[in-house]
Amino acid sequence: MGILSTSIGRKVAMALSAFFLMFFLLQHLSINVLSVFSPEIFNEVSHFMGTNPLVQFVLQPVLIFAVVFHFIMGFILELRNKKANGKSYAKNNGAANSTWMSRNMIWSGVTILAFIALHFIDFWFPEINTKFIQGDWTGVIEGQEGFRYHEELVHKFTNPVRVGAYIFAFVFLGLHLAHGFTSAFQSMGGNAGRKKIFQNIGKAYSIIIPLGFIFIALYHHLNH
Repeated sequence: MGILSTSIGRKVAMALSAFFLMFFLLQHLSINVLSVFSPEIFNEVSHFMGTNPLVQFVLQPVLIFAVVFHFIMGFILELRNKKANGKSYAKNNGAANSTWMSRNMIWSGVTILAFIALHFIDFWFPEINTKFIQGDWTGVIEGQEGFRYHEELVHKFTNPVRVGAYIFAFVFLGLHLAHGFTSAFQSMGGNAGRKKIFQNIGKAYSIIIPLGFIFIALYHHLNH
């Protein structure tokens, strides 16, 4: 039946997809923060990522698969938890020895999923339309020099409602990561004897990554 046929196998698969997505978040933040400190370099890197065949036709499909797989597997594990407990996981009497984040991962996950849909509408769908429907892979704005990516990013953050939605989603991303980071290592057996270390690293990661994205959104909103 394969790795997904057992409870341990499903948790390991969930952890592996989480590791991949956490690495992507770090890489995505590293590129986006360039838009604050050097729009020119941000444009160059964005153009490279947006036109590189390996990124576009290999890594991008893998990323989309990882996102879909992670959330579907999360829902499956949540349903199995409810079935095993005979009642809602969020209402489980385990509140005394579990955190709010661990009992509500499904809700933070749904919020993040809604944000991903918004993010796709804002950036990914227009990019797909430009490159694959209009056939424009130049990355430039007609009549202007330089690439368009920084200008498009700044334009999206002029709307305070959109900025508020992004901040709200990043707060929930932090809550999701606060539990998900250590949970992923635990599923892979990496917590043995090092639980406190992984908890501290997880706390730092779950704070720095969302705050970084919030800083970028607020910076462009206040300086457009």
